[in-house]
Amino acid sequence: MDENEMSVFGVPEAEEEIYRHFLRNPGTSADDLHLLLHSRPWDARARIARLQELGLLHAEDAEQRIFPADPEVALTRLVDLRLHALHQELQRVTRSRHVIDGLRAEQAARTPPPQGIEQLEGLAQIRNRIDDLAFFARDEILSVEPYARLSAENIARSRPLDLRCLRRGVRIRNVVSSVALQDPPTAAYLRELAEHGAAIRVTADTTERLLVYDRRAALVPLDPRDTSRGALVAHRSGLVSNIIALFDRIWEQADDLPPAGGGEGGDDPAVPAPSGIERRVLVSMCTVGKDEAGARELGVSVRTYRRHVADLMQTLGAASRAQAALLARERGWI
Repeated sequence: MDENEMSVFGVPEAEEEIYRHFLRNPGTSADDLHLLLHSRPWDARARIARLQELGLLHAEDAEQRIFPADPEVALTRLVDLRLHALHQELQRVTRSRHVIDGLRAEQAARTPPPQGIEQLEGLAQIRNRIDDLAFFARDEILSVEPYARLSAENIARSRPLDLRCLRRGVRIRNVVSSVALQDPPTAAYLRELAEHGAAIRVTADTTERLLVYDRRAALVPLDPRDTSRGALVAHRSGLVSNIIALFDRIWEQADDLPPAGGGEGGDDPAVPAPSGIERRVLVSMCTVGKDEAGARELGVSVRTYRRHVADLMQTLGAASRAQAALLARERGWI
């Protein structure tokens, strides 16, 4: 062992020196040990007593001669003691979640919970508020973020919070722009989140930006095209409910995150795979008779429903809805 290496096991340098002394001089008396240590007699006796408690030294016969424990046996015991202490410390840390609740209660006692609408000024304040809302989220985070790409700085800032939320069991549902998948770092980050349990969908049809935390607070920018102008945080249940309803409509019409390397292209790579809403229209064409009923089932207007039907028939080269359904089945789309 090198000098002072036993400090990692909770053995101070002076006590390690005593143990090393008896490794070199087993069976000797401790009467004059304080002279070697340049310390007081009672201090040397206290250190020897502690080493005996740790099992590193033991006294034998009436002369109280002291012998050291075998180093391998001694260190094995110290490792066990240290691991036990660390395990107890880890248990105390993992049981400390209530501390957050207590601190939040203290904060609430001094500052009443926000009511109505907060206005945030500038990117720094928006980012700090987002970090705060994400840190304390317990159940669910909903987001629509139509960015074209995420910078390396944004990814480095977001990853720890997002992964921490997922590890704590917070559900994340995120709708992003399909253009973002053309940026390799952004696409890799989104798929990393999906691998850890986040539900990611993509869309090309929305410019909305919104964040909802635990269905109690919703954040929207003042200007979706220029987020630096500021944002609003809504706390009123009616406002939050309306924002959640908007999110649900965007989510239903978005597509699932395609696997790395591209999505399903069917037998003919020139024919693009249908979007999420188009797949649901195809299923509705096969199971629902009237367009009105199909549109109502999908939560879209009849005009939008019929436009999707016409686009699908053109994509498939079908002369009728029945033929379109048959061709879609052959491609494995439904």
